[in-house]
Amino acid sequence: MMKAEGKEGHRGRLRERFLSSGLSGFHDYEIVELLLTLATPRKDCKTAAKAALNRFKSLQGVFEAPTEELCKVPGIGPRNQLGLKLIKAVADRYLEKRLIDKTPMSNSRDLFRYLAHSMRDKSQEQFKGVFLDAKNRILAIETLFTGTLTSSMVYPREVIMAALRNNAAAVIFAHNHPSGDPSPSRDDVAITRQLFSACSAVGITVHEHLIVGDDRYYSFADQGHIAAYAKELAAPR
Repeated sequence: MMKAEGKEGHRGRLRERFLSSGLSGFHDYEIVELLLTLATPRKDCKTAAKAALNRFKSLQGVFEAPTEELCKVPGIGPRNQLGLKLIKAVADRYLEKRLIDKTPMSNSRDLFRYLAHSMRDKSQEQFKGVFLDAKNRILAIETLFTGTLTSSMVYPREVIMAALRNNAAAVIFAHNHPSGDPSPSRDDVAITRQLFSACSAVGITVHEHLIVGDDRYYSFADQGHIAAYAKELAAPR
């Protein structure tokens, strides 16, 4: 066990390294260790940091781990995990704020970066709506549904209400696949068709539905589905 002076010296050196060079040269366990020290006044955090990485396999896994699972790691409790939870929440907020009032069609890299960061490594599916104004600038981003997504779990009425609440003229849908494979399921196709029809009925344009996987995504627009749905609705009956 480190003596008190040694702990403070070690923590100080970690902080100085970060302030002078950012995270360059940091091991993942040192990042976790530094974050744990923010709410751990006196205990050595290196052992707990290494144990957390061993349990959750990656830095992303540690950040995404539920509170109850983090508390199973020796040396991590409800209070000193503050830094781990705070850094993920701040990053999500920062990336989201970068998008507001911007046009995702000409700024797709930031949109994909935000979606990948906020949805990747989730153990449950999340369904988000990116609401746009008449000039296709982002007004708001909301998580609309959480859980296994089926056509009976995503309610068009709630999607329309969220769009109207945000005064949206258009919308981009996105959800994640916890498996990492962004290939669409039959339910994904059915949900997209259903939402496209419902939004069109109230004059809201659907530009896209993205499925976010492990560092890759599936685009319904790129694959021609959105154009096909528009053609179907325009066809005489």
